[in-house]
Amino acid sequence: MDAKKSQKIAFGVLLATTLAVVLPVLFIIMIIIKEGITAINWRFLTTMPSNGMRSGGIFPAIVGTIYLVLLSVAIALPVGVMAAIYLNEYAKDNILTRIIKLSIVNLAGVPSVVYGLFGLGLFVIFLKFGVCLLSGALTLAIMELPVIITTSKEALSTVPLSFREVSLSLGVSRWQTIRYAVLPHALPGIMTGTILSISRIAGETAPILFTAAAFYLPRLPGSLFDQIMVLPYHLFIISTQIPNMPSKSTYGTALVLLILVLMMNFTAIVVRTYFRMNKKW
Repeated sequence: MDAKKSQKIAFGVLLATTLAVVLPVLFIIMIIIKEGITAINWRFLTTMPSNGMRSGGIFPAIVGTIYLVLLSVAIALPVGVMAAIYLNEYAKDNILTRIIKLSIVNLAGVPSVVYGLFGLGLFVIFLKFGVCLLSGALTLAIMELPVIITTSKEALSTVPLSFREVSLSLGVSRWQTIRYAVLPHALPGIMTGTILSISRIAGETAPILFTAAAFYLPRLPGSLFDQIMVLPYHLFIISTQIPNMPSKSTYGTALVLLILVLMMNFTAIVVRTYFRMNKKW
């Protein structure tokens, strides 16, 4: 078998594998759009739920989801980036750092319900925050950390060593070198980790079920210690717990959640592209 024929077979296998992954996702998205588009209107998006959530809108769930995602990212991003800077720029390669790196990788595979139980025990019960926006955001922030730390560390390691050497040779301190010569060039990779973390937490139900979500709350949160409605949990409730729920409302909620996640990801991608275009190498 010649090289060209082998290459064609390999490309064919890769194409078939790609289609096997992408087509079912596209099919699901098409069904959600087809069934849910009829429910999308101004009243559905901007009014409070009523009649036991069988009528009215999903405005509190939309606002609660945005609050929860933005607050969790605001908590996890600086902590994750600082941890990545320490591991990549300061920490020596010894048993302790290897254990830390292995633990971070293992945390990425922990089921979300375990994070929910951890958040319930630590933030809701032990710290007495109660079931509220802050408890949910802190729980989701812990879920995000492994992804943000790993991708940020990889982004920092891709910055050429010569950047550090030139900066240090000019008498600049180590932190100033990281701040001005390393971190700006690693920002696109850091934003990639942020995008991946948003994609993971925006649709989570189990962690917020224990720490933040309310079954029915026709009002907006007034503080960090208020319960909130969120789209994933709201979708779970109306799909499984409320009899005779119109299917268009269920699919409409799913469509709004899908659009919201895509919008957040798109915003992060635009920011990442902006920093990537400003790269000098």
